[in-house]
Amino acid sequence: MFFPIILVAPARAENVGAAARAMKTMGFTQLRIVNSQVHLEPAAQWTAHGATDILDNVETFSTLQEALADIDFSIATTARSRAKFRYYATPTEVLEQLSEKRQWMNRFALVFGCEESGLSNADLECVDLLTGIPMAVDYPSLNLGQAVMVFCYQLSSLHLQAEVDNEETPSQPLRALRERISHLLDKIDVSNDQKLVDWLDQRLGFAQSRDTAMLHRLVQDIEKKLSK
Repeated sequence: MFFPIILVAPARAENVGAAARAMKTMGFTQLRIVNSQVHLEPAAQWTAHGATDILDNVETFSTLQEALADIDFSIATTARSRAKFRYYATPTEVLEQLSEKRQWMNRFALVFGCEESGLSNADLECVDLLTGIPMAVDYPSLNLGQAVMVFCYQLSSLHLQAEVDNEETPSQPLRALRERISHLLDKIDVSNDQKLVDWLDQRLGFAQSRDTAMLHRLVQDIEKKLSK
């Protein structure tokens, strides 16, 4: 299963090392880092212990968009925003979504933001699904390494599921649907309805295989009608 963990602008080498250790403990081996070089610092190696091979093979990118270019489905972990309503999946729902999407997708990614500032709104718009860790207190107290451990543990059962041959499945079907819907909204002159755009963008992340296929068909039928 191709499933890199992506850390966006991590600030502390120790946290990256702890994240690598958590990943390897739970069977995840691919680490991508955006806009940071702290994994090269000695402190990252010390904290990683037996997971230094993950640090040695880190892939680096300038932007999250570049890091997700070859990914079919991505999930971002973030604290709930009070400034803007968003749909969030629980960690259990994330596992359910990924179990279903493995039947028709090949490449996944789990994204974590900077320890100090989290993910920007622009970063959140790059991913397909948002999630967070339910906590008993309002102030989030988990550090990056702990957060990576929680999600890697939650998703580790994916490694036990049988591999699915999706070679004949079109690449990135959900991204293609997003692009078609975006173009359609432009055609019917409603792309400036931000509430509608946000709702579609966030709810599409919950779409299963049949939903996606039917939506592609619906958009195609509408496009045909508009072209007449």
